[in-house]
Amino acid sequence: MPTSEQTVAVTSGRRLAHPSVAEIRLETVLHALADPVRLTIVRELADGHADMACIAFDLPVSKSTTTHHFKVLREAGVIRQHYEGTSRMSRLREEDLEARFPGLLAAVLEGARRSARSPDPAA
Repeated sequence: MPTSEQTVAVTSGRRLAHPSVAEIRLETVLHALADPVRLTIVRELADGHADMACIAFDLPVSKSTTTHHFKVLREAGVIRQHYEGTSRMSRLREEDLEARFPGLLAAVLEGARRSARSPDPAA
């Protein structure tokens, strides 16, 4: 059950717990961003629309594994999720992460983009 300090998104009676800005921990964010699938999700959210349905992502993992990755990102405070009908929509918490750890998300995203352009570190 979410604490009183956690932000809760509510639509149609379904609740998703999110850590408050003060509860976002650096090691949890870094752990969440260390996985290539989760980093792909974050990159797509940063490059895409404000809100994206989980099914909009073309990930190389099963649906249950995809759900796990989104949960890790949400619980780390990297994304915020809410329901629109039967779709779970995700949004990158850029402002919250910038307030808590200035420059971190921008640096991680830039590193990920450079890696994607040049996967060989010697190149």
